[in-house]
Amino acid sequence: MLRKGGLILYPTDTIWGIGCDATNADAVQKIFVLKKRAETKSMIILLTDELDVLKYTSQPDLRVFDFLKTMQKPTTVIYDGAMGLAPNLIHADGSAAIRLVKEPFCRHLIKRFRKPIVSTSANFSGEPSPKCFADISEEIKNKVDYVVRFRQEDNTVHLPSAIIKWNKNGIPEFIRY
Repeated sequence: MLRKGGLILYPTDTIWGIGCDATNADAVQKIFVLKKRAETKSMIILLTDELDVLKYTSQPDLRVFDFLKTMQKPTTVIYDGAMGLAPNLIHADGSAAIRLVKEPFCRHLIKRFRKPIVSTSANFSGEPSPKCFADISEEIKNKVDYVVRFRQEDNTVHLPSAIIKWNKNGIPEFIRY
């Protein structure tokens, strides 16, 4: 479904997300329409390895990887110099929000797909993020092209990632913790 430009509903290393091929602008546009989300609001991109970050950003500060190893919760980093992603995923300032996932299901999905995947909360813009699959509206479930069958019965409360902006001086600025 991802290769066809479709939308999936899937469990991430944090909350359930709506995803698509992060290099396909038409697929990304479908998410903006589905969520009724302003195109100026950024979405997160999931990758598996530090080398992948080097492929999709022009000049990352490598110290960020050491910092991420100290974080207890999944952490999304806003990197300057995004490249190789769908243009509608790159913020007006040239940055992109990227998270390296450790959770086995997400890692396997991204590695098999061989491209970055968008991850945005499985809700309409402005509504609360679902904490588990049961919290996702039927309308969202019916409007994606494929719903992953993994972890649907898991009622463990999952929370969104922390988000940081890595400043040029090597100090993280917490946007969401």
